[in-house]
Amino acid sequence: MLIAIPDMLDADQVGRVRSIIDAVDWIDGNATSGHQSALAKKNQQLPEGSDAARAAGAIILEALGRSPLFIAAALPLKVYPPLFNRYGVGETFDTHVDSAIRIQRGSDFRIRSDLSATLFLEPPEAYDGGELVIEDQFGVQKVKLPAGQMILYPASSLHHVTPVTSGRRVASFFWIQSMIRDDAARRILFDLDQGVQRVTAELGGKDRAAVQLTGVYHNLLRRWADA
Repeated sequence: MLIAIPDMLDADQVGRVRSIIDAVDWIDGNATSGHQSALAKKNQQLPEGSDAARAAGAIILEALGRSPLFIAAALPLKVYPPLFNRYGVGETFDTHVDSAIRIQRGSDFRIRSDLSATLFLEPPEAYDGGELVIEDQFGVQKVKLPAGQMILYPASSLHHVTPVTSGRRVASFFWIQSMIRDDAARRILFDLDQGVQRVTAELGGKDRAAVQLTGVYHNLLRRWADA
């Protein structure tokens, strides 16, 4: 499933992240690429593990932990430390699939990439092109969100970034290992969670139907989760 998460970062947080990452040198985006991605990618990236990447990433990780929508949609077990990329004129990332296992360089931290996330850090009117194009079961989805908004989608999806034709596209990207490996099961739990919240808001948390539905949610989570 594709879930857009509005206002993951507010304007002040976007400004703080940009002030950190814009003040340092960037490197070739293929520094972290596998063989397939290296053939497809043409962009720049903030050095993974750099002081700037850690500082800016900490702002994003804190925001993720405060987002009920992100937690409900991803049911996160592990989050890969956020990375940052930018695309200038003519730069692009051809169709690819993200690696199933992501290993943080110089550490024993690794995750299974169930979900991919792109957090936009540049206003869409500041650049042309640069759409994130995701192929899913419902067809081709083109995504270009305001700064501070994020798209969450299955890491198994074919996706690409169209060439930037003017301006510069800046974003953070990372992966999530969910407690729920199966995307269909994760979707069921997300839809049920949203329904429980609506019933609870309308009838109150002590209503028997709300309590029963909450119980169904947690029993399914208990049955399916790897935690």
